[in-house]
Amino acid sequence: MQVDLNNLPSDTALLQRLVLDMTRVMTHRDEEINRLRQIIKQLQRAQYGRRSERLDPDQLDLALEDLEQDIARTEVARQIPVLPASERRQDPSPKGLPDHLPRTEVALDPEHTACSGCGGTLHPAGETVSEMLDWVPAQFRVVRIRRPKYGCRSCGRIHQSPSPERPIAKGLATLALMAQVLVSKYCDHTPLYRQSQIFARHGIDLNRSTLANWVGGACWWFEPLYDRLHHHLLASSHLFADDTPIPVLDPGRGRTKTGRLWVYVRDPRPWAGTDPPAAIYCYAPDRKAERPASHLTSFKGVLHVDGYAGFEQLTAKGTIHLAACWAHTRRKFHEVHQATESPIAAEVLKRVAALYAIEKHIRNKPPDERWQERQKHAAPMITAMKPWLEATLHRVAARSTLAEAIRYTLTRWDALCRFLDDGCIELDTNPVERAIRPVALGRKNHMFAGSDGGGQRWAMLCSLIETAKLNNIEPYAYLKDILTRMTNGYPSNQIDDLLPWNWKPQYTVNT
Repeated sequence: MQVDLNNLPSDTALLQRLVLDMTRVMTHRDEEINRLRQIIKQLQRAQYGRRSERLDPDQLDLALEDLEQDIARTEVARQIPVLPASERRQDPSPKGLPDHLPRTEVALDPEHTACSGCGGTLHPAGETVSEMLDWVPAQFRVVRIRRPKYGCRSCGRIHQSPSPERPIAKGLATLALMAQVLVSKYCDHTPLYRQSQIFARHGIDLNRSTLANWVGGACWWFEPLYDRLHHHLLASSHLFADDTPIPVLDPGRGRTKTGRLWVYVRDPRPWAGTDPPAAIYCYAPDRKAERPASHLTSFKGVLHVDGYAGFEQLTAKGTIHLAACWAHTRRKFHEVHQATESPIAAEVLKRVAALYAIEKHIRNKPPDERWQERQKHAAPMITAMKPWLEATLHRVAARSTLAEAIRYTLTRWDALCRFLDDGCIELDTNPVERAIRPVALGRKNHMFAGSDGGGQRWAMLCSLIETAKLNNIEPYAYLKDILTRMTNGYPSNQIDDLLPWNWKPQYTVNT
Protein backbone atom coordinates (compact mmCIF):
# COMPACT_ATOMS: atom_id res chain seq x y z
CA MET A 1 0.00 0.00 0.00
CA GLN A 2 1.40 3.40 -1.02
CA VAL A 3 0.31 6.58 0.84
CA ASP A 4 1.02 10.18 -0.19
CA LEU A 5 2.23 11.65 3.11
CA ASN A 6 2.10 15.18 1.65
CA ASN A 7 -1.58 14.91 0.76
CA LEU A 8 -3.33 13.14 3.66
CA PRO A 9 -7.14 13.43 3.96
CA SER A 10 -8.56 15.68 6.67
CA ASP A 11 -11.54 13.43 7.43
CA THR A 12 -10.97 11.68 10.78
CA ALA A 13 -12.98 8.59 9.90
CA LEU A 14 -11.10 8.19 6.63
CA LEU A 15 -7.80 8.54 8.45
CA GLN A 16 -8.83 5.84 10.93
CA ARG A 17 -9.73 3.46 8.13
CA LEU A 18 -6.42 4.23 6.45
CA VAL A 19 -4.49 3.43 9.66
CA LEU A 20 -6.41 0.17 10.14
CA ASP A 21 -5.71 -0.90 6.56
CA MET A 22 -2.02 -0.12 7.00
CA THR A 23 -1.92 -2.06 10.26
CA ARG A 24 -3.51 -5.11 8.66
CA VAL A 25 -1.03 -4.99 5.78
CA MET A 26 1.93 -4.65 8.14
CA THR A 27 0.68 -7.47 10.38
CA HIS A 28 0.25 -9.75 7.40
CA ARG A 29 3.68 -8.78 6.14
CA ASP A 30 5.31 -9.45 9.53
CA GLU A 31 3.64 -12.86 9.75
CA GLU A 32 4.83 -13.76 6.27
CA ILE A 33 8.39 -12.63 7.08
CA ASN A 34 8.41 -14.71 10.28
CA ARG A 35 7.02 -17.73 8.44
CA LEU A 36 9.71 -17.49 5.75
CA ARG A 37 12.42 -17.06 8.38
CA GLN A 38 11.27 -20.22 10.14
CA ILE A 39 11.28 -22.13 6.86
CA ILE A 40 14.83 -20.94 6.17
CA LYS A 41 15.94 -22.10 9.64
CA GLN A 42 14.31 -25.48 9.09
CA LEU A 43 16.10 -25.87 5.75
CA GLN A 44 19.40 -24.87 7.36
CA ARG A 45 18.93 -27.44 10.14
CA ALA A 46 17.96 -30.08 7.60
CA GLN A 47 21.23 -29.53 5.72
CA TYR A 48 23.67 -28.59 8.46
CA GLY A 49 22.13 -29.58 11.79
CA ARG A 50 20.63 -32.58 13.56
CA ARG A 51 17.08 -33.51 12.60
CA SER A 52 16.29 -34.66 16.14
CA GLU A 53 17.19 -33.06 19.42
CA ARG A 54 18.82 -36.30 20.49
CA LEU A 55 22.41 -37.12 19.55
CA ASP A 56 22.67 -39.65 16.75
CA PRO A 57 23.73 -42.95 18.40
CA ASP A 58 26.07 -43.69 15.49
CA GLN A 59 27.83 -40.35 16.01
CA LEU A 60 28.09 -41.05 19.75
CA ASP A 61 29.60 -44.46 19.01
CA LEU A 62 32.17 -42.86 16.73
CA ALA A 63 33.20 -40.46 19.49
CA LEU A 64 33.48 -43.29 22.03
CA GLU A 65 35.50 -45.37 19.57
CA ASP A 66 38.03 -42.56 19.20
CA LEU A 67 38.34 -42.18 22.98
CA GLU A 68 38.84 -45.92 23.48
CA GLN A 69 41.47 -45.95 20.74
CA ASP A 70 43.29 -43.09 22.45
CA ILE A 71 43.29 -44.98 25.75
CA ALA A 72 44.57 -48.16 24.11
CA ARG A 73 47.36 -46.28 22.32
CA THR A 74 48.41 -44.58 25.57
CA GLU A 75 48.58 -47.90 27.40
CA VAL A 76 50.72 -49.45 24.67
CA ALA A 77 52.96 -46.38 24.43
CA ARG A 78 53.61 -46.45 28.18
CA GLN A 79 54.52 -50.15 27.91
CA ILE A 80 52.32 -51.06 30.83
CA PRO A 81 53.67 -54.32 32.38
CA VAL A 82 51.55 -57.45 32.55
CA LEU A 83 49.61 -57.46 35.81
CA PRO A 84 48.55 -60.48 37.84
CA ALA A 85 45.20 -61.92 36.87
CA SER A 86 43.54 -60.54 40.00
CA GLU A 87 44.59 -56.99 39.09
CA ARG A 88 43.86 -57.01 35.38
CA ARG A 89 41.03 -55.02 33.91
CA GLN A 90 38.11 -57.37 33.38
CA ASP A 91 36.92 -58.19 29.88
CA PRO A 92 33.80 -56.09 29.14
CA SER A 93 32.06 -59.26 27.90
CA PRO A 94 31.55 -61.45 30.99
CA LYS A 95 29.86 -64.24 29.02
CA GLY A 96 33.07 -65.04 27.15
CA LEU A 97 33.30 -66.14 23.55
CA PRO A 98 30.46 -68.06 21.84
CA ASP A 99 30.50 -71.84 22.29
CA HIS A 100 29.70 -72.56 18.64
CA LEU A 101 33.05 -71.23 17.44
CA PRO A 102 35.75 -73.85 16.68
CA ARG A 103 38.67 -73.95 19.10
CA THR A 104 42.37 -74.31 18.25
CA GLU A 105 44.46 -75.48 21.19
CA VAL A 106 47.88 -73.94 21.81
CA ALA A 107 49.83 -75.56 24.67
CA LEU A 108 52.61 -73.56 26.30
CA ASP A 109 54.78 -75.81 28.50
CA PRO A 110 57.65 -74.49 30.64
CA GLU A 111 61.03 -74.60 28.95
CA HIS A 112 62.49 -76.81 31.71
CA THR A 113 61.22 -80.05 33.27
CA ALA A 114 63.05 -79.43 36.54
CA CYS A 115 62.32 -76.82 39.20
CA SER A 116 64.54 -73.79 38.80
CA GLY A 117 64.60 -73.35 42.59
CA CYS A 118 65.55 -76.78 43.95
CA GLY A 119 66.04 -78.93 40.85
CA GLY A 120 63.16 -81.26 41.71
CA THR A 121 61.06 -82.97 39.02
CA LEU A 122 57.96 -81.04 37.93
CA HIS A 123 54.57 -82.75 37.98
CA PRO A 124 51.14 -81.55 36.65
CA ALA A 125 49.29 -79.31 39.12
CA GLY A 126 46.39 -77.96 37.03
CA GLU A 127 46.38 -75.40 34.27
CA THR A 128 45.27 -71.89 33.39
CA VAL A 129 43.14 -71.50 30.29
CA SER A 130 42.50 -68.22 28.49
CA GLU A 131 40.91 -67.52 25.13
CA MET A 132 41.49 -64.99 22.35
CA LEU A 133 39.30 -64.30 19.37
CA ASP A 134 41.04 -65.02 16.06
CA TRP A 135 40.16 -64.18 12.47
CA VAL A 136 40.57 -66.56 9.53
CA PRO A 137 40.54 -64.48 6.32
CA ALA A 138 38.04 -65.45 3.66
CA GLN A 139 39.55 -67.51 0.89
CA PHE A 140 38.52 -68.83 -2.48
CA ARG A 141 38.71 -72.47 -3.34
CA VAL A 142 37.79 -74.55 -6.37
CA VAL A 143 35.26 -77.35 -5.92
CA ARG A 144 36.19 -79.99 -8.49
CA ILE A 145 33.32 -82.36 -9.21
CA ARG A 146 34.44 -85.77 -10.49
CA ARG A 147 31.87 -88.16 -11.94
CA PRO A 148 33.52 -91.49 -12.78
CA LYS A 149 32.01 -93.56 -15.56
CA TYR A 150 31.41 -97.29 -15.23
CA GLY A 151 30.71 -99.59 -18.13
CA CYS A 152 28.93 -102.94 -18.26
CA ARG A 153 30.87 -105.60 -20.17
CA SER A 154 27.68 -107.59 -20.75
CA CYS A 155 25.54 -104.95 -22.49
CA GLY A 156 27.97 -102.11 -23.04
CA ARG A 157 25.92 -99.51 -21.12
CA ILE A 158 27.74 -96.65 -19.38
CA HIS A 159 26.68 -95.63 -15.86
CA GLN A 160 27.48 -92.24 -14.37
CA SER A 161 25.99 -90.07 -11.60
CA PRO A 162 24.00 -87.09 -12.96
CA SER A 163 25.55 -83.66 -12.83
CA PRO A 164 24.46 -81.69 -9.73
CA GLU A 165 21.87 -78.98 -10.30
CA ARG A 166 23.22 -75.46 -10.59
CA PRO A 167 21.21 -72.33 -9.81
CA ILE A 168 22.44 -70.80 -13.08
CA ALA A 169 23.05 -72.94 -16.14
CA LYS A 170 26.80 -73.41 -16.60
CA GLY A 171 27.31 -71.00 -13.71
CA LEU A 172 30.73 -70.70 -12.18
CA ALA A 173 29.67 -69.88 -8.61
CA THR A 174 28.71 -72.30 -5.88
CA LEU A 175 25.65 -71.59 -3.77
CA ALA A 176 27.88 -70.38 -0.93
CA LEU A 177 29.55 -67.78 -3.15
CA MET A 178 26.22 -66.60 -4.56
CA ALA A 179 24.82 -66.20 -1.05
CA GLN A 180 27.92 -64.21 -0.05
CA VAL A 181 27.48 -61.83 -3.00
CA LEU A 182 23.80 -61.31 -2.12
CA VAL A 183 24.46 -60.65 1.57
CA SER A 184 27.37 -58.32 0.79
CA LYS A 185 25.22 -56.22 -1.55
CA TYR A 186 21.83 -56.15 0.18
CA CYS A 187 22.77 -56.64 3.84
CA ASP A 188 26.25 -55.13 4.14
CA HIS A 189 25.62 -52.57 1.35
CA THR A 190 28.73 -53.34 -0.71
CA PRO A 191 28.03 -52.64 -4.42
CA LEU A 192 28.97 -55.25 -6.99
CA TYR A 193 31.79 -53.20 -8.47
CA ARG A 194 33.43 -52.99 -5.03
CA GLN A 195 33.00 -56.73 -4.54
CA SER A 196 34.69 -57.21 -7.90
CA GLN A 197 37.64 -55.15 -6.64
CA ILE A 198 37.79 -57.20 -3.42
CA PHE A 199 37.84 -60.45 -5.42
CA ALA A 200 40.61 -59.04 -7.63
CA ARG A 201 42.81 -58.57 -4.54
CA HIS A 202 42.50 -62.34 -4.06
CA GLY A 203 43.61 -62.92 -7.65
CA ILE A 204 40.11 -63.75 -8.95
CA ASP A 205 38.90 -61.86 -12.01
CA LEU A 206 35.10 -61.54 -11.63
CA ASN A 207 33.72 -58.49 -13.36
CA ARG A 208 30.61 -56.68 -12.25
CA SER A 209 28.42 -58.04 -15.06
CA THR A 210 29.19 -61.62 -13.98
CA LEU A 211 28.19 -60.83 -10.40
CA ALA A 212 25.03 -59.12 -11.65
CA ASN A 213 24.15 -62.28 -13.57
CA TRP A 214 24.48 -64.29 -10.37
CA VAL A 215 22.22 -61.90 -8.47
CA GLY A 216 19.52 -62.03 -11.15
CA GLY A 217 19.66 -65.82 -11.34
CA ALA A 218 19.46 -66.24 -7.57
CA CYS A 219 16.48 -63.90 -7.29
CA TRP A 220 14.51 -66.09 -9.71
CA TRP A 221 14.66 -68.90 -7.16
CA PHE A 222 13.50 -66.60 -4.36
CA GLU A 223 10.35 -65.32 -6.11
CA PRO A 224 7.95 -68.01 -4.75
CA LEU A 225 9.25 -67.46 -1.21
CA TYR A 226 8.86 -63.70 -1.57
CA ASP A 227 5.24 -64.15 -2.69
CA ARG A 228 4.45 -66.37 0.30
CA LEU A 229 6.08 -63.87 2.66
CA HIS A 230 3.87 -61.13 1.21
CA HIS A 231 0.77 -63.32 1.61
CA HIS A 232 1.52 -64.15 5.25
CA LEU A 233 2.27 -60.56 6.14
CA LEU A 234 -1.08 -59.32 4.80
CA ALA A 235 -2.89 -61.90 6.94
CA SER A 236 -1.98 -59.85 10.01
CA SER A 237 -4.51 -57.48 11.59
CA HIS A 238 -1.98 -54.74 12.40
CA LEU A 239 0.70 -53.44 10.03
CA PHE A 240 3.09 -50.50 9.80
CA ALA A 241 3.52 -48.78 6.42
CA ASP A 242 5.89 -46.23 4.94
CA ASP A 243 7.88 -45.57 1.79
CA THR A 244 11.32 -44.30 0.88
CA PRO A 245 12.79 -43.04 -2.40
CA ILE A 246 15.45 -44.89 -4.36
CA PRO A 247 17.15 -43.52 -7.47
CA VAL A 248 16.68 -45.69 -10.57
CA LEU A 249 18.70 -45.34 -13.75
CA ASP A 250 16.65 -43.98 -16.64
CA PRO A 251 18.73 -44.68 -19.78
CA GLY A 252 16.35 -42.90 -22.13
CA ARG A 253 17.00 -39.57 -20.42
CA GLY A 254 20.61 -40.19 -19.44
CA ARG A 255 19.97 -39.68 -15.73
CA THR A 256 18.18 -41.26 -12.78
CA LYS A 257 14.50 -41.17 -11.90
CA THR A 258 12.98 -41.53 -8.45
CA GLY A 259 11.41 -44.88 -7.65
CA ARG A 260 9.90 -45.88 -4.33
CA LEU A 261 10.27 -48.79 -1.97
CA TRP A 262 7.02 -49.29 -0.07
CA VAL A 263 7.70 -51.04 3.23
CA TYR A 264 5.18 -52.95 5.33
CA VAL A 265 6.11 -54.40 8.74
CA ARG A 266 4.41 -56.75 11.15
CA ASP A 267 5.84 -56.54 14.66
CA PRO A 268 3.52 -57.65 17.49
CA ARG A 269 6.26 -57.83 20.11
CA PRO A 270 5.32 -54.53 21.85
CA TRP A 271 1.91 -55.99 22.74
CA ALA A 272 3.16 -59.52 23.46
CA GLY A 273 1.71 -60.87 20.21
CA THR A 274 2.44 -64.41 19.05
CA ASP A 275 2.95 -63.74 15.33
CA PRO A 276 6.61 -63.57 14.30
CA PRO A 277 7.91 -60.19 13.10
CA ALA A 278 8.29 -59.73 9.35
CA ALA A 279 8.93 -57.05 6.74
CA ILE A 280 7.99 -56.85 3.07
CA TYR A 281 9.36 -54.35 0.54
CA CYS A 282 7.52 -53.56 -2.68
CA TYR A 283 9.06 -51.56 -5.51
CA ALA A 284 7.02 -49.01 -7.48
CA PRO A 285 8.17 -46.41 -10.04
CA ASP A 286 6.25 -43.60 -8.33
CA ARG A 287 4.43 -42.53 -5.14
CA LYS A 288 0.85 -42.61 -6.39
CA ALA A 289 -1.83 -43.50 -3.87
CA GLU A 290 -2.79 -46.50 -6.00
CA ARG A 291 0.51 -48.21 -5.10
CA PRO A 292 -0.26 -49.04 -1.44
CA ALA A 293 -3.83 -49.86 -2.51
CA SER A 294 -2.50 -52.53 -4.90
CA HIS A 295 -0.09 -53.90 -2.29
CA LEU A 296 -2.77 -54.18 0.43
CA THR A 297 -5.71 -55.57 -1.56
CA SER A 298 -6.31 -58.43 0.88
CA PHE A 299 -5.35 -56.63 4.08
CA LYS A 300 -7.99 -55.93 6.71
CA GLY A 301 -7.18 -54.22 9.97
CA VAL A 302 -5.23 -51.29 11.39
CA LEU A 303 -2.48 -49.66 9.36
CA HIS A 304 0.05 -47.47 11.19
CA VAL A 305 1.01 -44.62 8.84
CA ASP A 306 2.68 -41.23 8.68
CA GLY A 307 1.14 -38.06 7.28
CA TYR A 308 1.06 -39.14 3.59
CA ALA A 309 -2.41 -38.23 2.30
CA GLY A 310 -2.49 -41.13 -0.18
CA PHE A 311 -3.13 -43.59 2.64
CA GLU A 312 -6.55 -42.01 3.20
CA GLN A 313 -7.88 -43.74 0.08
CA LEU A 314 -7.36 -47.12 1.74
CA THR A 315 -10.20 -46.42 4.17
CA ALA A 316 -12.88 -46.13 1.48
CA LYS A 317 -14.11 -49.74 1.84
CA GLY A 318 -14.14 -49.61 5.63
CA THR A 319 -11.85 -52.64 6.00
CA ILE A 320 -8.72 -50.62 6.78
CA HIS A 321 -8.43 -48.14 9.64
CA LEU A 322 -5.50 -45.76 9.92
CA ALA A 323 -3.51 -45.12 13.10
CA ALA A 324 -1.50 -41.91 12.80
CA CYS A 325 2.02 -41.46 14.11
CA TRP A 326 2.61 -39.32 17.19
CA ALA A 327 6.35 -39.21 16.42
CA HIS A 328 5.65 -37.37 13.13
CA THR A 329 3.25 -35.06 14.92
CA ARG A 330 5.77 -34.34 17.63
CA ARG A 331 8.44 -33.59 15.01
CA LYS A 332 6.32 -30.75 13.60
CA PHE A 333 6.24 -28.98 16.97
CA HIS A 334 9.87 -29.78 17.68
CA GLU A 335 10.91 -27.99 14.49
CA VAL A 336 8.81 -24.98 15.47
CA HIS A 337 10.33 -24.94 18.96
CA GLN A 338 13.85 -25.17 17.57
CA ALA A 339 13.20 -22.23 15.24
CA THR A 340 11.17 -19.94 17.51
CA GLU A 341 11.41 -21.33 21.08
CA SER A 342 7.62 -21.14 21.15
CA PRO A 343 6.20 -21.89 24.63
CA ILE A 344 3.11 -23.38 22.96
CA ALA A 345 5.25 -25.83 21.00
CA ALA A 346 7.16 -26.62 24.20
CA GLU A 347 3.86 -27.41 25.95
CA VAL A 348 2.85 -29.80 23.15
CA LEU A 349 6.21 -31.55 23.38
CA LYS A 350 5.70 -31.92 27.13
CA ARG A 351 2.26 -33.46 26.68
CA VAL A 352 3.44 -35.88 24.01
CA ALA A 353 6.37 -36.89 26.24
CA ALA A 354 3.84 -37.78 28.95
CA LEU A 355 2.06 -40.10 26.49
CA TYR A 356 5.33 -41.84 25.69
CA ALA A 357 6.06 -42.25 29.40
CA ILE A 358 2.84 -44.24 29.70
CA GLU A 359 3.78 -46.34 26.67
CA LYS A 360 7.17 -47.14 28.14
CA HIS A 361 5.48 -48.49 31.25
CA ILE A 362 3.11 -50.80 29.31
CA ARG A 363 5.52 -52.00 26.62
CA ASN A 364 5.49 -55.79 26.10
CA LYS A 365 2.28 -56.06 28.14
CA PRO A 366 -0.84 -57.89 26.82
CA PRO A 367 -3.36 -55.79 24.82
CA ASP A 368 -6.04 -55.80 27.55
CA GLU A 369 -3.62 -54.46 30.14
CA ARG A 370 -2.34 -51.82 27.72
CA TRP A 371 -5.92 -50.74 26.95
CA GLN A 372 -6.80 -50.39 30.63
CA GLU A 373 -3.71 -48.30 31.40
CA ARG A 374 -4.36 -46.04 28.42
CA GLN A 375 -7.98 -45.50 29.42
CA LYS A 376 -6.90 -44.63 32.93
CA HIS A 377 -3.95 -42.34 32.19
CA ALA A 378 -3.73 -41.39 28.49
CA ALA A 379 -7.43 -40.84 27.69
CA PRO A 380 -7.86 -37.83 30.05
CA MET A 381 -4.73 -36.24 28.58
CA ILE A 382 -6.01 -36.70 25.01
CA THR A 383 -9.46 -35.38 25.95
CA ALA A 384 -7.93 -32.18 27.33
CA MET A 385 -5.46 -31.70 24.49
CA LYS A 386 -7.88 -31.26 21.55
CA PRO A 387 -9.90 -28.24 22.85
CA TRP A 388 -6.66 -26.65 24.01
CA LEU A 389 -5.18 -27.01 20.50
CA GLU A 390 -8.36 -25.66 18.90
CA ALA A 391 -8.38 -22.62 21.19
CA THR A 392 -4.68 -22.04 20.62
CA LEU A 393 -5.11 -22.16 16.85
CA HIS A 394 -7.35 -19.06 16.98
CA ARG A 395 -4.73 -17.13 18.95
CA VAL A 396 -1.71 -17.68 16.71
CA ALA A 397 -0.96 -16.25 13.28
CA ALA A 398 -2.86 -18.23 10.67
CA ARG A 399 0.12 -18.54 8.33
CA SER A 400 2.73 -19.35 10.96
CA THR A 401 4.50 -22.69 11.13
CA LEU A 402 2.99 -23.22 14.58
CA ALA A 403 -0.50 -22.94 13.08
CA GLU A 404 0.51 -25.41 10.37
CA ALA A 405 1.66 -27.88 13.02
CA ILE A 406 -1.60 -27.53 14.95
CA ARG A 407 -3.69 -27.98 11.82
CA TYR A 408 -1.61 -31.04 10.90
CA THR A 409 -2.46 -32.52 14.30
CA LEU A 410 -6.17 -31.68 14.31
CA THR A 411 -6.67 -32.96 10.76
CA ARG A 412 -5.42 -36.41 11.86
CA TRP A 413 -6.93 -36.32 15.33
CA ASP A 414 -9.19 -39.37 14.99
CA ALA A 415 -6.30 -41.46 13.66
CA LEU A 416 -4.00 -40.17 16.39
CA CYS A 417 -6.52 -41.17 19.07
CA ARG A 418 -7.16 -44.67 17.71
CA PHE A 419 -4.57 -46.18 20.05
CA LEU A 420 -6.91 -45.50 22.98
CA ASP A 421 -9.41 -48.09 21.74
CA ASP A 422 -7.03 -50.91 20.80
CA GLY A 423 -4.20 -52.24 22.95
CA CYS A 424 -2.45 -53.59 19.84
CA ILE A 425 -1.96 -50.14 18.31
CA GLU A 426 1.36 -48.39 18.76
CA LEU A 427 1.90 -44.66 19.23
CA ASP A 428 4.18 -44.34 16.22
CA THR A 429 5.55 -46.03 13.10
CA ASN A 430 9.01 -46.71 14.51
CA PRO A 431 9.09 -50.41 13.46
CA VAL A 432 8.81 -49.48 9.78
CA GLU A 433 11.17 -46.55 10.24
CA ARG A 434 13.79 -49.02 11.47
CA ALA A 435 13.15 -51.23 8.46
CA ILE A 436 13.83 -48.28 6.15
CA ARG A 437 17.27 -47.52 7.60
CA PRO A 438 19.05 -50.35 5.72
CA VAL A 439 17.57 -49.01 2.49
CA ALA A 440 19.04 -45.60 3.24
CA LEU A 441 22.47 -47.16 3.78
CA GLY A 442 22.15 -49.15 0.58
CA ARG A 443 21.02 -46.04 -1.30
CA LYS A 444 24.12 -44.20 -0.10
CA ASN A 445 26.45 -47.00 -1.24
CA HIS A 446 24.71 -48.40 -4.33
CA MET A 447 24.03 -44.89 -5.66
CA PHE A 448 21.08 -46.15 -7.75
CA ALA A 449 19.25 -49.21 -9.04
CA GLY A 450 20.10 -50.02 -12.65
CA SER A 451 16.48 -50.51 -13.74
CA ASP A 452 12.96 -51.11 -12.48
CA GLY A 453 13.88 -54.80 -12.37
CA GLY A 454 16.82 -53.89 -10.15
CA GLY A 455 14.44 -52.08 -7.83
CA GLN A 456 12.26 -55.18 -7.63
CA ARG A 457 15.26 -57.38 -6.81
CA TRP A 458 16.30 -54.84 -4.19
CA ALA A 459 12.84 -55.15 -2.63
CA MET A 460 12.86 -58.95 -2.72
CA LEU A 461 16.27 -59.43 -1.11
CA CYS A 462 15.59 -56.73 1.50
CA SER A 463 12.38 -58.53 2.45
CA LEU A 464 14.09 -61.87 3.04
CA ILE A 465 17.14 -60.42 4.77
CA GLU A 466 15.29 -58.00 7.04
CA THR A 467 12.73 -60.64 8.05
CA ALA A 468 15.56 -63.05 8.84
CA LYS A 469 17.23 -60.41 11.01
CA LEU A 470 13.94 -59.66 12.81
CA ASN A 471 13.75 -63.37 13.68
CA ASN A 472 17.39 -63.50 14.87
CA ILE A 473 18.55 -65.54 11.88
CA GLU A 474 21.95 -64.99 10.28
CA PRO A 475 21.15 -63.90 6.67
CA TYR A 476 24.04 -65.70 4.96
CA ALA A 477 23.21 -69.08 6.51
CA TYR A 478 19.55 -68.58 5.64
CA LEU A 479 20.02 -67.59 1.99
CA LYS A 480 22.61 -70.30 1.33
CA ASP A 481 20.39 -73.01 2.79
CA ILE A 482 17.32 -71.77 0.92
CA LEU A 483 19.20 -71.67 -2.40
CA THR A 484 20.46 -75.19 -1.80
CA ARG A 485 17.01 -76.57 -1.12
CA MET A 486 15.35 -74.74 -3.99
CA THR A 487 17.89 -75.86 -6.58
CA ASN A 488 17.61 -79.43 -5.31
CA GLY A 489 13.88 -79.46 -6.12
CA TYR A 490 12.21 -78.46 -2.87
CA PRO A 491 8.44 -79.25 -3.01
CA SER A 492 6.43 -76.15 -3.87
CA ASN A 493 3.61 -77.18 -1.52
CA GLN A 494 6.03 -76.96 1.42
CA ILE A 495 7.39 -73.50 0.65
CA ASP A 496 5.96 -72.10 3.90
CA ASP A 497 8.49 -74.19 5.81
CA LEU A 498 11.22 -71.99 4.33
CA LEU A 499 9.83 -68.73 5.70
CA PRO A 500 12.29 -67.31 8.24
CA TRP A 501 10.17 -67.98 11.32
CA ASN A 502 9.57 -71.63 10.24
CA TRP A 503 13.05 -72.29 8.86
CA LYS A 504 15.25 -74.98 10.37
CA PRO A 505 18.71 -75.25 8.83
CA GLN A 506 19.32 -78.39 6.82
CA TYR A 507 22.80 -77.61 5.61
CA THR A 508 25.24 -76.19 8.10
CA VAL A 509 27.54 -73.30 7.22
CA ASN A 510 31.24 -74.07 7.50
CA THR A 511 33.02 -71.85 10.00
